[in-house]
Amino acid sequence: MPRAKPMPKLPAEAYAIIEGRHSDPFHYLGLHPEGSKSVVRAFLPEASNVEAVGEHGEVAQLDRVHDSGLFIGALPNGSKHYQLRAKFGDNVVEFEDAYRFPPILTDFDLYLLGEGTHQRIYDKLGAHPMRLEGIDGIGFVVLAPNARRVSVVGDFNFWDGRRHPMRVRGAGYWELFIPHAKAGDHYKFEIIGPHGHLLPLKSDPLAFASEVRPKTASIVFDEAHLPRPRPAPDGINALSAPMSIYEVHLGSWRRKNGDEWLTYRELAEQLPAYARDMGFTHLEFLPVSEHPFDGSWGYQPTGLYAPTSRFGSPEDFAALVDACHREGIGVLLDWVPGHFPDDPHGLGSFDGTSLYEHANPLQGRHLDWGTLIYNYGRTEVTNFLVSNALFWLERYAIDGLRVDAVASMLYLDYSRPPGAWIPNQYGGRENIEAINFLRRFNTELFARFPQATTAAEESTAWPQVSRPVEFGGLGFGYKWNMGWMHDTLNYISKDPIHRKHHHGDILFGLHYAFSENFILPLSHDEVVHGKRSLLGRMPGDEWQRFANLRAYYSFMFGHPGKKLLFMGAEIAQSREWNHDQSLDWHLLEYKYHSGIQALIRDLNRAYRAVPALHQMDCDQAGFEWLITDDANRNVFAWMRKGFDEHARCLVIVNFSPNVYRNYRVRVPFAGKWKEVFNSDSAHYGGTNVGNIGEVQTVDGKTPELRLTIPPLAAIFLVPES
Repeated sequence: MPRAKPMPKLPAEAYAIIEGRHSDPFHYLGLHPEGSKSVVRAFLPEASNVEAVGEHGEVAQLDRVHDSGLFIGALPNGSKHYQLRAKFGDNVVEFEDAYRFPPILTDFDLYLLGEGTHQRIYDKLGAHPMRLEGIDGIGFVVLAPNARRVSVVGDFNFWDGRRHPMRVRGAGYWELFIPHAKAGDHYKFEIIGPHGHLLPLKSDPLAFASEVRPKTASIVFDEAHLPRPRPAPDGINALSAPMSIYEVHLGSWRRKNGDEWLTYRELAEQLPAYARDMGFTHLEFLPVSEHPFDGSWGYQPTGLYAPTSRFGSPEDFAALVDACHREGIGVLLDWVPGHFPDDPHGLGSFDGTSLYEHANPLQGRHLDWGTLIYNYGRTEVTNFLVSNALFWLERYAIDGLRVDAVASMLYLDYSRPPGAWIPNQYGGRENIEAINFLRRFNTELFARFPQATTAAEESTAWPQVSRPVEFGGLGFGYKWNMGWMHDTLNYISKDPIHRKHHHGDILFGLHYAFSENFILPLSHDEVVHGKRSLLGRMPGDEWQRFANLRAYYSFMFGHPGKKLLFMGAEIAQSREWNHDQSLDWHLLEYKYHSGIQALIRDLNRAYRAVPALHQMDCDQAGFEWLITDDANRNVFAWMRKGFDEHARCLVIVNFSPNVYRNYRVRVPFAGKWKEVFNSDSAHYGGTNVGNIGEVQTVDGKTPELRLTIPPLAAIFLVPES
């Protein structure tokens, strides 16, 4: 019996390939000229026979030089293009060798990536269908500067990390073109950390699509050919334009068959038309980026570049945006650059080190949420986040981003006890790196997309949030007015007999109402965690609770500032919001609930139709107090002003259950004033107390109206043209 041919002695580099720890497999694998021949090396575990087939049909047998599956042979010198023919069991397969193709990233890409100024990393990183040397495949690129080895694993290689190790380029970017991989393939990255330990398989930080949770694989998606939604109407985000936002959690707005989510396309058939019918100008979606935990509502994302697959594909999400724009509705996204979860497949300890987060838990972990905090001092991290913001606007035609939890980003001691935080270099509590990031984010976004907008959920008195960066601000388009929300909800929850003692809760907000470009938010955060629904906060019997709610909504729409209502507010949802259930649409069978819906529809109509109610929302010149001192009767009155001299709207709010007749209010113009809105209309469930449509001023030195003020209600009046 002939003796088996002994295995040759191999260099250390070969064992690095065999053991899966080579950082540049191209240096050893593939085709390499050696003297008069071109040596081909291939690592194909479980192959029993391998041949190299040259571009002219020449065939070279590759010898098995190691039992693990390392094969070496030679083609005639001058050969450049070849294929591998390998036998696996009873099957013979001919395929392109991934280790014969040129690099993916250019030197200029590497320079910009290293500098942290590449504004389109989504064109380079992640998984991209491409053609190299006439061969179709997928180019994979990922950042892992401290890894010893990174491999792509997926449907195309039996999820075997030995088969497709990547090569590392400058600044720690790993890349590999895998021929004949295709869109739709599932994949992850297998990473060996700096200490030689194999990490949990990692999803792609720049995946454009993902599996439905609880599965976590990334999916190759050709986002470059994503149909771009049509644009929103011009000027929809302007300070002088009406902005009434309907905030929506896509998974619980409506459901089908009891407890099934609507898909993006099913939502596209219903939601934009509903928002338009209700008079809203914008839809704001709670975070749509991929996230593993339903109970986070999207605020703990692991896939910032992928619309969650819960409701469909990226094309389906684009169709939803397009449907909104077709109805004239702008689309805003909640965006979460402040923190991320520590799920093992996510960004945490991505390359075996704290790559995206701070290493020190005093800087890198949120105590309240158990999440990790981005390291804004690292250029690769801020580039990743800024590019993500630009990605949503470019690829999906999103009209603006609302940035979540800005206060947690601005303060190093946010929700931390003494001694549990690290001061900045000046000994202060301000997170200078986060401030610089937010300024860069806004600067680059508005430079690329001047018609877009941004909004900050910032709950402190940090100054100039919505002022230009060049004047020392953070550069946001708008800021949520959290103080207004808390003060006014505190006021309206009191029994009317006690409201005179809280009169200042209504007045105080106007002391700072024009220090920022404010949005008045009645958001999802106000109807969860035991706070009760908005209706549930109203005092009194059934009629009074609904009347209070009608008066409060009307007060909001007459108040300076853009408007935001969370879904369910417009039907007076009785219970708290539950992300696992649909809104209680059956409530519209009851007159008081349907009356609230009609009220919101008409408030939106008045807000859009009356220039004085929106043109100078963020300008002190657009507001004038008329009555501030009638605490005993819980009455307030002010004048809203538009650009035109005669663009005026008188707003009077009565937060008591009493009717006041012959109530005197001075106005700037004599003549008839039309009552264009009355929240006590029977159409909304009220008592129909009012002014029969119009009031004539009383003669005198200063024109004066003598009005009937309905109970627990607001009225809007405008001068007759």
